[in-house]
Amino acid sequence: MVVGAGQAGLSAAYHLRRRGFQPAGEVIEGELLGEPAPRPTADAAGPGTYLVLDAEAGPGGAWRHRWRSLRMATVNGIYDLPGMAQPEVEPCEPSVEVLPRYFARYEDGLDLPVLRPVRVSRVRRADEDPAGRLLVETDAGTFATRVLINATGTWTKPFWPRYPGQETFRGRQLHVAQYVAAEELAGRHVVVVGGGISAVQLLEEISHVATTTWVTRREPVWRDEDFDPDAGRQAVALVEERVRQGLPPRSVVSVTGLIWRPELRAAAARGVLDRHPMFTRIEPDGVRMADGSLQRADVILWATGFRAALDHLSPLHLRGHGGGITMDGTQVAGEPRVHLIGYGPSSSTVGANRAGRDAVHALTDYLRG
Repeated sequence: MVVGAGQAGLSAAYHLRRRGFQPAGEVIEGELLGEPAPRPTADAAGPGTYLVLDAEAGPGGAWRHRWRSLRMATVNGIYDLPGMAQPEVEPCEPSVEVLPRYFARYEDGLDLPVLRPVRVSRVRRADEDPAGRLLVETDAGTFATRVLINATGTWTKPFWPRYPGQETFRGRQLHVAQYVAAEELAGRHVVVVGGGISAVQLLEEISHVATTTWVTRREPVWRDEDFDPDAGRQAVALVEERVRQGLPPRSVVSVTGLIWRPELRAAAARGVLDRHPMFTRIEPDGVRMADGSLQRADVILWATGFRAALDHLSPLHLRGHGGGITMDGTQVAGEPRVHLIGYGPSSSTVGANRAGRDAVHALTDYLRG
């Protein structure tokens, strides 16, 4: 069974099909665990069959929720899904329209068995047998599976840092996950918190209609557009090493740095990208800066990233003392029935494609052995 139909989940579905697994086109009728009446259940990753569960109302994964001003020309490194190239599109088209449309075409063209909307609440072991079934509890019933590929990404778990006085702020606080358009912030002063790609893209956009202040915990590292791709591979290797040690993964961009695009150079020339150290507390009318001054603000925009959406896996007790999940490639170390893709080093789109392939290769060997 695959949970999640974003880039990673669809990649896994593609490679399952290539390996000879057949779509579980008809959900097997049976007794829903814990309920007296017959309801849908399935042996989704049983011999020769697979099923994809997705919580979204339609195709596209997290791309369904991106802000409309994020155009295809400014999307950061979108790679083709395996087996089907992206169609030619206008660079000015919103990614929130283009990519869900592409994902829908992909699902239909390959006849992938995606069941939606289905929300997974928890995954647990059926018994003490280390090779036994996993039970996937959802709002559509309980599914049994021999192997689980988890591809739930991060979008549904935005990270909100906590700072003293945060609850006293009289203005508006929002996370990037809630951002819609710059126009809703027009005429205000916006403090943007974060040192990643989203932070600088939204700073540039918002600065045309509002005044801004940019704060980060660390000084950002900037690179030219034609930076050495080896730097990206080295960054992925560093994240891989962290998850092998059971540490929480860092984002790849935190290692590679930010890319100087023309629009960002223009923003820097206007003073928009003048970075300030992180404020020390939040007050009713603004934030107390590191130098002791008060920066008045109407809005605080938290571009502080996301965490892996893995709460439904808590009953499996996969996390170690380091706070992360120790990984062996895509497989959870010590639990060969569970693979995490779109996690850590595979959180980029090209990484997700490779992780889907690697997970299917490993689970196929497991099922045969």
